[in-house]
Parts: sequence; C-alpha cells; structure tokens
Amino acid sequence: MVTITFHGHACFTFEADGHRVVVDPFLTGNPAADIPAGRLPKVDAVLLSHGHGDHLGDAIPIAQRDRALVVATYELAKFCEQRGVATHGMHIGGGHQFPFGRVKLVPALHGGQIEGDETGHFTTNPCGLLVTLGGRTLYHCGDTGLTMEMQLLTGQVDAMLVPIGDNYTMGIADAVRAVDFVQPRAVIPMHYNTFDLIRADPQDFKRQVGSRAQVVVLAPGQSYTLS
Repeated sequence: MVTITFHGHACFTFEADGHRVVVDPFLTGNPAADIPAGRLPKVDAVLLSHGHGDHLGDAIPIAQRDRALVVATYELAKFCEQRGVATHGMHIGGGHQFPFGRVKLVPALHGGQIEGDETGHFTTNPCGLLVTLGGRTLYHCGDTGLTMEMQLLTGQVDAMLVPIGDNYTMGIADAVRAVDFVQPRAVIPMHYNTFDLIRADPQDFKRQVGSRAQVVVLAPGQSYTLS
C-alpha cells in the first residue's frame, strides 16, 4: 500500500512502510502549492525528473534539512552534490534498490538545462521515474511528450502521474494515448493550471480516458491511497 499526496504542479510525496519520498519539490514560488517547503514532512529522499526550476525547486534545501538523498540523472546529481547534499546518480534505463524502494529512470522528451548551472557543464537528459515501494509501482512521467517507449511499461504500472497541460508537455489528447500505452490501474493528471499557459481541464481528461483506467483528480494537498 502506498499513499500519494499531490502538492501542486508535478510535486508529489509517496509514503509506504514508514518511508516518505518527494518528487520534483517545486513549492517556493509555486502558486498552486498547498504548503511552503518548510512545512513539508521529513523525507528520506528527493527524486528529480529534471533540472528546470519548476521541478528542481526546493530539492537542495529539503535535502539539506532532512539529510535526504537526492536521486537524479548523473549530471543533475553532480550539480546537487556540489551544493552540499548526498546524491545518487543514475541514467536512463538504469534501476537501483534503495532502503525506501526501487527507482528506475525511463525516457522523457523534454529539455535538459539545469536551473542555476551558469557553466552549462551539467546539462543532462530529462527522465521519467518508475518508483516501486509498498508493493506498488508508480510512474511519474516527468515533463514529456508522448513517446513510443511508454508501451514498454504496459502492465507494469499501478499508478501513472501524467502531465496534461500542453505547451511544454503532452496535452490531454496525447496524455490519453499515453494511458492507452501504459494501461495503469489508476492515473493522476499533473502539470496543469499552475500558470495560464498550461491551462487544462482534468475533468475533460477524465472523460476522454473513460474506462481505460481509474482517473483520480487531486487538488493540491489531497491524497490517494493505492492498496
């Protein structure tokens, strides 16, 4: 059993078996966030899909506060390490077993610049995150367009966290096709309505998904428990 809590934009916490991790902790400066970074409960790890400011966000101060491990692509992990936090670098297709669960990085189509990297030395590939904990597998797609590689995950995912806001990521139509590809038990829309440019109607997404999967629309601060 795992509890998924939405904190706005693409930020979630996953809790299972006494462990808690946060994904893409963009809280400070996020108009959709339900809590400030200082009120986020203690986490064991910070998982990052890429280094844009609306995903890297508060990762470093949270990791410093909690002595939490930052898990990210190798270059992004090195960037964070130079700012004084413990990291574990990975890359696309690789997986690793941590005390809180297993993380595998999967492809995402997006930009690789890292916020705050003035040298350009740390530019990296974005990724999606396949996280297994509490006996369930969660797929945080990260910021991505529709990819054929998603079909490789068919039948392996219990809950899929998918962007629907268009412009920078998939819009609703492609997100529905992504659900077709992956065939998760449940799907949670994300990365929409934070800013005017990514306005989208999650109820329209829910209607279009239909019976393909259970669509769980979470407001920031709400949780869903996957048993």
